[in-house]
Amino acid sequence: MNISNKEKAVALLNSIETGDTSAIKYVNPEVYTQHNLSIGDGLAGFGAVLQALPKGSAKVNVQRSFEDGEYVFTHTEYNFFGPKVGFDLFRFKDGLIVEHWDNLDVKSDKPNPSGHSQIDGATTITDLDKTEQNKTLVKNFIETILIKGEMEKLTGFFDGDNYIQHNTNIADGLSGLGQALEAMAEQGIKMVYTKNYAVLGEGNFVLSISEGQLGGVETSFYDLFRVEKGKIAEHWDVIEAIIPKDQWKNTNGKFGNL
Repeated sequence: MNISNKEKAVALLNSIETGDTSAIKYVNPEVYTQHNLSIGDGLAGFGAVLQALPKGSAKVNVQRSFEDGEYVFTHTEYNFFGPKVGFDLFRFKDGLIVEHWDNLDVKSDKPNPSGHSQIDGATTITDLDKTEQNKTLVKNFIETILIKGEMEKLTGFFDGDNYIQHNTNIADGLSGLGQALEAMAEQGIKMVYTKNYAVLGEGNFVLSISEGQLGGVETSFYDLFRVEKGKIAEHWDVIEAIIPKDQWKNTNGKFGNL
């Protein structure tokens, strides 16, 4: 039975919990490049991590999955050495997974100021005919607002204050975003985006992968946006500090090949 690349990626993630070894057939055994810097390269590195998990501890709940050309990206709630939320990105070639990137963060035990969790919210994919248009919107937002800091253009990307936020520390709306940025500034914490590596999407959902600093620490930013009627309507993110190079278990780089 033919299954989609999206279904293969989800099956592989679910196998972390179920232990179903058949899902490994969706990974190219000869070429599997790993960009999680805490995991060794290839299938051997992936297997070593699974072996290290305390027996019966792993939980996987794939909340969202999307496909864009040779890429599949997912938004998942984990128990993986503790409760976590993460984005995974897989690249396929000839129907097999050949490359993997991800961003993981600790799952918050409380909702954000507007009552949202890191993982709840809309899941239905719509507007497939607007995929490229929506990707362009998000790319322009990342470049104009987050990298160049042209904040006078911010309101053009949103429908007034109608903006649902899933970041654990930020309330809904542009007003909530503004308050959070002011609070960070008062604490001397700067969030800086320096480079955007990828913008991937399916319909009304678009994922951006960027590099920068948070509080002076080298950081990887994965931002998922839901677009509605040409405006950004909802946002989820996973922010992960990039571990020092002397701790890397592979040499492929956090953003390599993107």
